[in-house]
Amino acid sequence: MDLILHNGEFIREEDLVISKEDRGYQFGDGIYEVIRVYDGNLFTAKEHIDRFYDSADKIKIVIPYTKDVFHKMIYDFVEVNNIETGQVYVQITRGAAERQHQFPTQATPVITGNTKSVERPVASLNSGVTAKFIEDIRWLRCDIKSLNLLGNVLAKQEAYEEGFFEAILHRGETVTEGCSSNMYGIKNGILYTHPANNLILNGITRRVILELCEELEIPVEERPFTKTEALEMDEFIMSSTTTEVMPVVAIGDHKIGHGVPGELTRKLQTAFEARIQVAVKS
Repeated sequence: MDLILHNGEFIREEDLVISKEDRGYQFGDGIYEVIRVYDGNLFTAKEHIDRFYDSADKIKIVIPYTKDVFHKMIYDFVEVNNIETGQVYVQITRGAAERQHQFPTQATPVITGNTKSVERPVASLNSGVTAKFIEDIRWLRCDIKSLNLLGNVLAKQEAYEEGFFEAILHRGETVTEGCSSNMYGIKNGILYTHPANNLILNGITRRVILELCEELEIPVEERPFTKTEALEMDEFIMSSTTTEVMPVVAIGDHKIGHGVPGELTRKLQTAFEARIQVAVKS
């Protein structure tokens, strides 16, 4: 039986009750995280939990647990649901209160979460995926992992309907990130990615990739690049918690490089796999 996390307790889904006045439901007034599980082990859990607390702080929600207690709670949650390869989703909202835009004077934050088994996207990691450019219409605080994802949802749906795996978002000519991923181009052995400011979410997998680039002595330039530059890259990558280091072999009908995953992409995938194995054995 899969149990649901609700305010520190593991309960059956049919016993979960969320108020119609919950501000997460009415305003998207909350934040969330997704943590990957490999062989029953949480991957980069500390980094995800740190970002969860950081996002909560940015929208002035106080999480009623220390990070250590919360980490243990997530670990126990995975264990009780016997997740081997999968993910944990957790969110916190400001809580239930009479509907008004300003913060309520009294409301108790509500934490909920679920787990599910999800296999690694091995076939796509080997062959690569395609993406298309879509204008980035989201708000200007993309550094907060907010429940407000309508802009992401609309772009992802457009890409999906046209047969693409992901949308590459751009503000004017500048590439920012994906609907649920970070984006990177590789040109002449240098990896380019948008700087971690308010226009993108500083992905946990993104941080791992930048660490791996340092280990592999792959030069990195964290600077905005344009749609035109994206099409001229030798290799292109997207990354996220669930897609790992994913090659993008075409943007629209334009092949990137030779239309197959490139050499540096493969090196990063191999190094990322090694990180997973270290985590599994620790």
